[in-house]
Amino acid sequence: MKKYLSKIIAQDERSLQMISALCSEAKVKAEEIRYLPKNSIFLLSLKRLSVETENKNLSINSILKFDFVNSCRSKNINISNKDLELELLTIDIYKNKEQFEISLIFDKNRIIELKSEIIECNLEDQNQSNAT
Repeated sequence: MKKYLSKIIAQDERSLQMISALCSEAKVKAEEIRYLPKNSIFLLSLKRLSVETENKNLSINSILKFDFVNSCRSKNINISNKDLELELLTIDIYKNKEQFEISLIFDKNRIIELKSEIIECNLEDQNQSNAT
């Protein structure tokens, strides 16, 4: 089997939906969520299943990065809890006036909402783990 690491760039709603599908059910540790307001970047390290390959049980460590983020807020997430593990269910997006509101929806009614004037998102695989 050929091994490769992928990078997907989303600059519109349709491509962001593809990233959402690839990240569905991904595991995220709260301590690996970062918002860098000075750089306008939001970063999320996640462990997702390789739904795009034949081996659906292959686990991949990936970075989800949003650029040009003007604000970030969370609901029901204690980032300082180093033991908290979240499950990313989906990424929703809608346009409100001149800004996009991007909602990362997790299990147990946990949400991170990002506001940005444009859609600029990267999903980049870091490495592959053993089957889960």
